[in-house]
Amino acid sequence: MPKKKMIIPPATAAELIKKAGGARVSERAAERLAEILIEIGLEISEEAVKLCSHAGRKTVKESDVELARRVV
Repeated sequence: MPKKKMIIPPATAAELIKKAGGARVSERAAERLAEILIEIGLEISEEAVKLCSHAGRKTVKESDVELARRVV
């Protein structure tokens, strides 16, 4: 069964861990971090869309994302 394509690739998550000082990163650790980042990103995005809608706009702006980040 083929692996599900992720919005944030595990390789990108592994690079984040390495940038934070990790010398080596297991495949499962990179996959899990990618999953967590997607979950957090979706929560922030959903809140940003609510803020945008409340403001009577269809376009999500940077300020919506920043405010949503503080709320979530």
